[in-house]
Amino acid sequence: MKKIIAAAAALLVSGAGYAQGVEVLHWWTSGGEAAALNVLKGNLEKQGVKWNDMPVAGGGGEQAMTALRARVTAGNPPTAVQMLGFDITDWAKQGVLADLNAVAAKEGWDKTVPKALQAFSKHDGKWIAAPVNVHSTNWVWANKEVLDKAGVTKLPTNFDEFMDAAAKVQKAGFIALAHGGQPWQEATIFDGVVLATGGIDFYRKAFIQKDKAALGSDTMLKSFERMAALRKLVDKDFSNRDWNLAAAMVINGKAGFQIMGDWAKGEFLNAKKVPGKDFVCFRFPGTQGMVSFNSDQFAMFKVGGDKAAAQVKLASAIMDPGFQSAFNVVKGSVPARTDVPDTAFDDCGKKGMKDLAEANTKNTLVGSMAHGHAVPASIKNAFYDVITRHFNGQIDSKAAVKEMVAAASN
Repeated sequence: MKKIIAAAAALLVSGAGYAQGVEVLHWWTSGGEAAALNVLKGNLEKQGVKWNDMPVAGGGGEQAMTALRARVTAGNPPTAVQMLGFDITDWAKQGVLADLNAVAAKEGWDKTVPKALQAFSKHDGKWIAAPVNVHSTNWVWANKEVLDKAGVTKLPTNFDEFMDAAAKVQKAGFIALAHGGQPWQEATIFDGVVLATGGIDFYRKAFIQKDKAALGSDTMLKSFERMAALRKLVDKDFSNRDWNLAAAMVINGKAGFQIMGDWAKGEFLNAKKVPGKDFVCFRFPGTQGMVSFNSDQFAMFKVGGDKAAAQVKLASAIMDPGFQSAFNVVKGSVPARTDVPDTAFDDCGKKGMKDLAEANTKNTLVGSMAHGHAVPASIKNAFYDVITRHFNGQIDSKAAVKEMVAAASN
């Protein structure tokens, strides 16, 4: 891999010998992510396609989106742009995204990409984006040594068992739940709680169909009551803590559990912790067999001439099983194709891939409300506001239920 990265870097510096080029806007600028993208660059450069990088400082910032809008309006869009969920749908509705059906048909994307992802990768029957990964949000991360010291001998499989295990962790002198008090983090926990409390059909009704009877139901009330119970497990300094600092509390043995998406695994691996030995990963208790997801995709814009030929090569390279494996091993996510071997993945990665394949088959794969794959941003943000105010004790569970119904109308 080092040789590929070095070769790619040398070619990029020289800028020579390319018949075609792609311009790619993305926010993957950390060391591991950049290394994984270099594999993609190397694959393309072997095909004579130059990679022109457009990294976004700070990750998907408003300035970058403003620049994108200006480029599209001027009729000079980038070849591909990293996007999530409903952002892809919004651009597709404007008629500015490319038709990737030919390459998708040739390479069998319809058979290998989970159907729930295809809802964002396709518009009006046309493939418009190439998904790079699947992150899932309903995970729990735990420090094995802390659990051992607390006498937690088996992993919880339902909410009551989780609360019992958390009580043991607290009694042993540790923080039970490492959490950062930010709206998206509270919504991430809520994803798991609602799935566990109401099941997959209820989750769909409430968060995807925006069904007011579901949003105003006793099941939603019970979900908020469970959130109030979880609030008692966090430490007093949780407010505004970043998610990676909460992960560090588990890594360093100060806390027992963290409820967070699978990007948290990267923090454990960076700290040289080994899954199954130093830490354990398991689905939020009560959500076994279900997966709530978000997915990074590269939306392809309409471009002309040789740019279109290079774009097809880019889309094909993104969907290449070898790249999907190399990138997701680093990212903590799992491939966006169900036919990629799990050989290179660790225990948590193998579990994630198995869970995704089963959820895709059983139709228990749902877009994450917390991460923009269930409802458009305006409703998601309104839900955030209700969930976080409830978590901070500003409204009670009954008031929260009423406000969720109102929020669905945004």
